[in-house]
Amino acid sequence: MPSFDVVSKINWHEVDNALGQTVKEVSQRFDFKDSATKVELVEKAFQIESSDDFRVKAALEVLEGKLAKRGVALSALDRGPIEPAGGSRARQKIKIKAGIETDTAKKIVKDIKNTKMKVQVAIQGDALRVSGKARDDLQEAIAFLKKGDYGLPLQYENFRE
Repeated sequence: MPSFDVVSKINWHEVDNALGQTVKEVSQRFDFKDSATKVELVEKAFQIESSDDFRVKAALEVLEGKLAKRGVALSALDRGPIEPAGGSRARQKIKIKAGIETDTAKKIVKDIKNTKMKVQVAIQGDALRVSGKARDDLQEAIAFLKKGDYGLPLQYENFRE
């Protein structure tokens, strides 16, 4: 029975490269001079700290630009609010979503079942296995998932006949 897996993966090597480029650009740009702006990766989340909200937003723009150039989907970022840090400084935490959470997986399964496609969907940890009798049904399921917006980048892999 043909099947494929729906996953949401992040290329951590490219994330690290984008972080390095961001740190370098922030340290060299004139508008960040004397702001002691820091961009770092802490427990699978970016943390941006600077002297004010404006510089935090500017550093986030630089980071998003570098991530986009390196092929990392910006929909994988979960931006937290800009909050005050000690001594008139500002901080923002941006979580990186990797893997399909259970709630999102259930929503995808429900959406596919509502279309009455001839496929079965099973949740397997942080991935989904979609199987069906015909290859065309699976390709239809992929096309349907590409149209949907689930708040994270989806990849389709392990296509078997």
